[in-house]
Amino acid sequence: MVNRLNQRSIWLLVATGLFICACGYRFPGGGEIPGGIRAVSIPLFVNRTNEVGLENTITNDLTNEFIIRRKNALADDDETADGILYGEIASVLTRTITQTEAGGSVEREVIVGVDLKLTNKKDQAIWATRSVTARETYDVGASRLATELNRREAIQQLSVRLAEKIYNRLIEDF
Repeated sequence: MVNRLNQRSIWLLVATGLFICACGYRFPGGGEIPGGIRAVSIPLFVNRTNEVGLENTITNDLTNEFIIRRKNALADDDETADGILYGEIASVLTRTITQTEAGGSVEREVIVGVDLKLTNKKDQAIWATRSVTARETYDVGASRLATELNRREAIQQLSVRLAEKIYNRLIEDF
């Protein structure tokens, strides 16, 4: 009886493993950069919005994402890179999502949209995607300064998530 139970457990484990492999499940970030690119350079993103300094925040967070997930895929400069990942911050939208009965804002949301293009050394487009977005909510504070500080913190948080999303899109082509 015990031997038969062990055999069933082993077969169940093997079947589960085969099922997971067969359905194509993979851990994110394990793919390859498109076009045979081994190492990318990430120049400072172009900022087409009025949000001062956002290009620094997003570029730094994306660079950090590469360092954390696959450091050898990040080139030191354009000369040693097989490809260049260009980014453009296309939009920043802030909107009220919760308000009081009198119409005052209680909670807002900030949404950032980014366009991306990966080129090879010959400046030929290898991969591109438009409007990769991330969003974050924040509380409206008692003062304008408090609200702006909350908004800045929300942008910091969404930038980290946006960098992760960009990395996964590039590596896995989600």
